[in-house]
Amino acid sequence: MQDPTVKLRIDKWLWYARVAKTRTLAAKLVGSGHVRVNSEKILAAKFGVKEGDVLTIARDSRIRILKIAALGERRGPASEAQLLYEDLTPVVEKTAKSPEPVVDKRDAGAGRPTKRDRRQIMRFKNGD
Repeated sequence: MQDPTVKLRIDKWLWYARVAKTRTLAAKLVGSGHVRVNSEKILAAKFGVKEGDVLTIARDSRIRILKIAALGERRGPASEAQLLYEDLTPVVEKTAKSPEPVVDKRDAGAGRPTKRDRRQIMRFKNGD
């Protein structure tokens, strides 16, 4: 483990860990208030994080909870990036089977014709 006083900018760490595709997008994610460090909202991309910090990231209608295991020195492959954090996000169990949405049946002749209706109309017009 490294010295606990060593810190790394949060936007760099998010980029190294492949949470964001670019460092600019990581900075925007932090600046928009979607990232919390140890339950505190962070608004500056220059905020320093260290090993052991817990990040809560709200992104794409999902919330990820990541514990920083290492700071990293470069943006490497995904297998290397996964070693930088421990995923603490609770697993959401899917329900047995969500019910199918109920689609109302329309009365015959109401609304726009379906593809099948258009084919029948064409056959009728052509005399087939």
